[in-house]
Amino acid sequence: MIFSRKSGSGRHAKDDTRAGGARRLEEELGLVDDDPEEPVASKADRPEGPYDITEAPAGIPQLDLGALKVPAVDDVEVRVQADNEGKIQQIVLVNNDSALQLGVFAAPRSEGIWDEVRGEIRKQLFADGVAAEDADGEWGTELRARVRTPDGLTDIRFVGIDGPRWLVRAVFQGPAAVDPGVAPPLVACLRNLVVDRGHEAMPVREPLPLHLPKEVAEATANDGSAEVALTDAANGADEANGADRRKPSPRPRRK
Repeated sequence: MIFSRKSGSGRHAKDDTRAGGARRLEEELGLVDDDPEEPVASKADRPEGPYDITEAPAGIPQLDLGALKVPAVDDVEVRVQADNEGKIQQIVLVNNDSALQLGVFAAPRSEGIWDEVRGEIRKQLFADGVAAEDADGEWGTELRARVRTPDGLTDIRFVGIDGPRWLVRAVFQGPAAVDPGVAPPLVACLRNLVVDRGHEAMPVREPLPLHLPKEVAEATANDGSAEVALTDAANGADEANGADRRKPSPRPRRK
């Protein structure tokens, strides 16, 4: 597992130190929500999206998958794997021969965790006999590698974006892992992704809850499908209500 749940530990010799120790443990696990300080991973650190739900632009048609709101972008197919209750285990966006796998996790209020997570991914790849290297990308330091699959060698690129109490992990596969310019719709999806972290206290690195839209979950439960392709399910109500359905911004990649 690339992501694992961490547990803290500490010795409390006296009763009057237990409260402070418990507080520190809760902070380490990301369970403290009443810290008045501004989160380190603020919007200023992310001139492009993904956006926190509190800062997201209005009017972008989206597919509501719970903690992630995936923008509707032309020529992008959204594929999800879900259980019979509609809980999503995997989200993959596909554009031609490229794909983008998305995941979102709880993070501490005080600091980002992508640097640490990236190191763990590199170690896991190395243990599997795969060399990986850091590279500069639009969202900071990325991790790039080439892995062997049943279809042959495939390039992959891990991107991490630290937000306020969340981490988005995005994995590009195929040609877009080498050159983002070959699949601009996938880049537009990541730039316009919205994270709804919620206010529930969660351990650091715990996956945020993802689920199918109610009507899709019901249909999936009826036919027993494990994998669903979602195409025209984004914000259908907005169109019916005459809302402005502007397209996600195809902003140029930063140099």
